[in-house]
Amino acid sequence: MEVNGLPRKIVIDRSTANTQGIKNIHRMLKRFGCPVSIKMVRIKYLNNLVEQDHRFIKRRVRPMLGFKSSKSAASTVAGIELVNMIRKGQFRPELRPFQQFCQLGA
Repeated sequence: MEVNGLPRKIVIDRSTANTQGIKNIHRMLKRFGCPVSIKMVRIKYLNNLVEQDHRFIKRRVRPMLGFKSSKSAASTVAGIELVNMIRKGQFRPELRPFQQFCQLGA
């Protein structure tokens, strides 16, 4: 939250621990006088959606048997994500892939 600021919306699954944690943070922000309210959206099968989307990445990365540096791993995964976005028709050339990813969560 230091880098990106306070979120306006948080999407979680049906976990009660996550719900209580977000409620506690919300109460703490109210005590400090923060006017921003955080909307909590629950999606029952959120993990299934995330796993479906990353299935293609796992299939590509698993045969590589690991990376020597985190920089090469990050660039490889970013390239795989970009190819999947182009395949799905989600890529817009006027924005960087990371900016598009941030807009998907907004």
